[in-house]
Parts: sequence; C-alpha cells; structure tokens
Amino acid sequence: MGDYQFLMLKDAITCINQKVNLFSVILDFTLPQRTKGTDYFCKLKVIDESHSEFWVPVHVFAQEIDGLPLVASVGDIIQLSRVTMTVHEGDVYAIFNNKFSSFALYDGKDGDNFHPYKVSLRFHEREHDEKIIASMRKWLASSEVIDVPNFSLLREIDRVVCVNLACKVLHISKTTNDKWMVFLWDGTDAPPISIYNKLVDELHNPLPLHFEPLPPSRDVLCTFPTVGTILRVILDVDCVTYILQLLKVDQWMKFFHVFCKMHDGLWYGVFTSSSMIRDMPNDDILIFERQSNCDQRSLGELDRMPYWSCPWPSKITGNK
Repeated sequence: MGDYQFLMLKDAITCINQKVNLFSVILDFTLPQRTKGTDYFCKLKVIDESHSEFWVPVHVFAQEIDGLPLVASVGDIIQLSRVTMTVHEGDVYAIFNNKFSSFALYDGKDGDNFHPYKVSLRFHEREHDEKIIASMRKWLASSEVIDVPNFSLLREIDRVVCVNLACKVLHISKTTNDKWMVFLWDGTDAPPISIYNKLVDELHNPLPLHFEPLPPSRDVLCTFPTVGTILRVILDVDCVTYILQLLKVDQWMKFFHVFCKMHDGLWYGVFTSSSMIRDMPNDDILIFERQSNCDQRSLGELDRMPYWSCPWPSKITGNK
C-alpha cells in the first residue's frame, strides 16, 4: 500500500502478510523486555473507532530500549508506518521491524499540541497527521473505551493480591543481594499480619523489623514520614535501568499491577514485567486525597498511632 495511506484496524486485519500504516489508540502496553538474542521488545494493544470492542496486538522489536515506543499513558495515540500484519494460530497482530517500520507517539488528551512526544528514527511527519490526531482525540473524549483504573490505599490491602497504587517515592536503594528496592508511602497503615510463631522460636530467631537485609542509613530513615506504612517494593524485572530512570524520589507516582505479599509479619511488593509505572501531575486528585487524609490524621486525636491500633492506648502518662 502507499506510504501515505492509513487503514482503519477493521481493514488492516484483512491485509495478512502486507505492510500497512495505522493510527490507533493504545489500550495497554508492556515494559521493555529482552529477546532471547540481544534485541529488546514490547507489546502494545491498540484500538480505533472501527475496532473498539476488540484490540489488536502489536509486537515491537528494537536493538536498544530507546528504540521502543515508551508510552507515557494508556489512551495515547500511536502512528505506525509499514508494520506487517501477521496471523498466528488464528490471531491477527502487527509486527514492527525497526529496519523499515516507524512510529510516533502523541498525547491522547484533547488539545492544540500535535507534536509527537517520541518518534523512531525513520519517522516522517505527514501533511494530514494533525487532522487524523484531532479526529481521534474527539472520538476518545466522547467515548468510554479507556477504563479508569482503581487505586488502592495501603490500608486496603488485606491479602496477597495484585493492586494499583498511587504513592510517593521516598527512597531507592540496592540491597546486599543485588536487588533494587523502592520505598513507597501513601499516608495510610497497611493492616497487621497474624503471626503464628512460638514464643521460644521468637527468643532464638526473632522476627525482622525490616524486609531488606540491611535497613537504610539513619540519615535516610530520618527523612521518612512518621505516620503511615513504608512499603518496600522489589524490582524484579530485566530492564531495571529503564525503571530506575522513570522513578523520581520525593514525587508521587502511579504503580500498576504490583504484587503485594507477606514475609515474617511484614508487607512488601514485587514489581514484575507485567507491572507499569506512570508520572502523576501535581494537581492529581489522588495526591490531594492522600495528603489531605494524612494532614487531618496528624491534627486529630490519633496523632501518630497506627490506624489499626484499637482500642487506643491509655494516655495516663501524658501531660495535662
């Protein structure tokens, strides 16, 4: 097909073994991963107005992580040029080959900015791109094809589960066993965990006060909030360097599909290849809600007592 002709997805899925050009909305995406060789790849799920009920997978391969479409947010728009439509076991998907394919990523929110925030090396802007992007943004704004995810508070975690979290990044460190760990906080207290150890076992092998082999330095600990659980999250991914570049200490961020687990009476999280991370604007309502709850708690009678400490301890020794 011509280099300047774009197909709707309902037409593209019939062009098996052909190279096509697409403008689509990103419904989901994965973190970069290594192939069995030296390349990297990621997977996208895309939709458009002609094919909104069923997504089409896109497999993207590149020699370096920076060559992949590092998507800022679900709902963003991607332009794909010269991707090959392929079928495997009855499923149709598109393959991006960096030898001849190209991409451009655009903000999916309605606005006057039509410049892509990331492009591949072979990308060339076209005359009618702006009109297509405006049309797709209008469709997105009037439809409900992008689900708004639910974000749990740490106090709502009551079992081993996969959750979305909106937390402040307090600290990042490398443990003695060469694992990277992120310290997260949202101002609430994770629920206590039942411990069934015998007292004699506790005497000779006491439960740890922290999950990591060695705790952060005193200087670091003194910067942590005095209320709320500090959740340790282990980065269990191949592309650790890429994740570390995204993380920003002292900033609020969204974490998707984090596995919350228990170990010796402590909660911890695991960030895997199926997890994702996003920036949060400073005016995000989730930040306001969490910070406001924490501020009210500090001013109330509970002070720094854990949320789950009920009944409250006597203040008989307090000053009057």
